[in-house]
Amino acid sequence: MTITALVVDDEPLARSAIVRLLRDDTDIEVIGECGDGVSAVRAIREQSPDLVFLDIQMPGIQGMDVVATIGADRMPATVFVTAFEHYAVKAFEANAVDYLVKPFSRQRFTETLQRAKARLSAAAVHAAGGAGIQQVLDALRQRDNYLERIPVRTGEHVAFVDVGDIVWIKADGNVVQLHLADRQYELRETMAGLAERLNPNQFARIHRSAIINVRRVQAIHPWFNGHHVVTMDTGQKLRMSRYQHEAFLRLVSTRTAN
Repeated sequence: MTITALVVDDEPLARSAIVRLLRDDTDIEVIGECGDGVSAVRAIREQSPDLVFLDIQMPGIQGMDVVATIGADRMPATVFVTAFEHYAVKAFEANAVDYLVKPFSRQRFTETLQRAKARLSAAAVHAAGGAGIQQVLDALRQRDNYLERIPVRTGEHVAFVDVGDIVWIKADGNVVQLHLADRQYELRETMAGLAERLNPNQFARIHRSAIINVRRVQAIHPWFNGHHVVTMDTGQKLRMSRYQHEAFLRLVSTRTAN
């Protein structure tokens, strides 16, 4: 079975690399290349490819806009091409749609192509594909909604705190304290409300009154009765609840991956 493929990427070198690798496979027929979202929408509608390699980040109409314009349920089998950092890519791993992270190796590309072929050979691919793509888009939109800067009042002024500078957060009733390396701020918000707006790949709640920045963790030590003590890179030591096992495991895996 010949699989028709369309390659969409605003970077000529990346686009050429994908096309070259696809042409090494005799099962694939490359029917077009697009360098922007507008031409991609037109090509998908006019040529109905079986498979699309779609760059997420393009000027103007991005990859997500292409899917929204075509409709997730009408999209061909899609491999997303992205320059997102590793922690964001986990959104893709939980869904049926595959991904490539730039720069990618020939081996990784081959694995992706084999998965795409397997999906295309399944009778239910068109029924399942739209839902998988929509899940990926929803995850990416959620990522875009996470806080990057937090406005805090300092006297008569408002300062903006980059979330990456936060070492840990302490709850105090309806107020939270943002602890940075050299200062702290108070924010009138509940811990639960703030937690929902923080990226769970960067922040973990280790106690009912404490959230930590996992990138600022220096060490984790067992304590007693199933508790642990987390040492931050500022030297601050925080107790982890014994019920936060999931947070503990994620902390360990995050530190190991980094």
